[in-house]
Amino acid sequence: MKLLPSLRTPLPFFPTRSGTRQVIAVCKSADLLLMVLDATKPLYHKQILTRELEAVGIRLNRQPPNIYFKKRKTGGISINSTIPLTHLDDKLIQRVLQEYKLHNCELLFKEDCTVDDLIDVIEGNRRYIKCLYVYNKVDMCSLEEVDEIARWHNSIPISCSLKLNMDGLLERIWDMMALVRVYTKKVGAKPDFAEPVVLTSDRGGTTLEALCRQIHNSMVQQFKYALVWGTSSKHYPQRCGLSHQLEDEDVVQIVKKKVNTGEDGRGRFKTTSDKPLRIADREKKPALKT
Repeated sequence: MKLLPSLRTPLPFFPTRSGTRQVIAVCKSADLLLMVLDATKPLYHKQILTRELEAVGIRLNRQPPNIYFKKRKTGGISINSTIPLTHLDDKLIQRVLQEYKLHNCELLFKEDCTVDDLIDVIEGNRRYIKCLYVYNKVDMCSLEEVDEIARWHNSIPISCSLKLNMDGLLERIWDMMALVRVYTKKVGAKPDFAEPVVLTSDRGGTTLEALCRQIHNSMVQQFKYALVWGTSSKHYPQRCGLSHQLEDEDVVQIVKKKVNTGEDGRGRFKTTSDKPLRIADREKKPALKT
């Protein structure tokens, strides 16, 4: 397995330290954060790092709140919900909106949210990133403590000095990133297994449309259908459209639309205009009234 691109950043970081903005920018642009902790130290170190990341707008192992928010020029405030809200009421929501000087907007709550979730949606600059807590130096802990760490959510015990559970760490990283490798295939040729196209649900999606856009922006307009081999297809090959969800190690052959060469000689460079070539054949507009 090839190693994924990674970058080591100094943590914890505080506003008074130099280079804090660079560290925050790296964290916000990452697909997965590895928080390396000492298994022999107290557990509040994890809480300190999590609180520091929360303060700069990074939410760990959380999904964006399912709230529809739209600003309007007129019309006042419209608040609706599809389920009962246990943490919010209309007065509290209006007070939050007044703090942000929002007097015309539309809110639709599709899940039971808190005040913090509402503020995150209004701010609009929060980053929701997956985080894996890696506990190092487990060779200095007892078997009961290692077993307890392994049962924690999004946690894995390792030992760098003794090279313990390093393969398990790589497998856990791969599973959490949920990368989808797609191999392309030309007509009448073998698939190119050397350089796959990597897709992910967090960046563009894993559909055939996302694959076409990653190859070239004009591929979507030229797309006719695709032949798919792999676990996502019911039979080999399966003819699929743009909305087909791809899975890891699928083989895709894209078929583009054919442009027939007409008698006008335009051929593949034919424009979308349907106007006649000769000026005399064009429909004349009526004369202007004077």
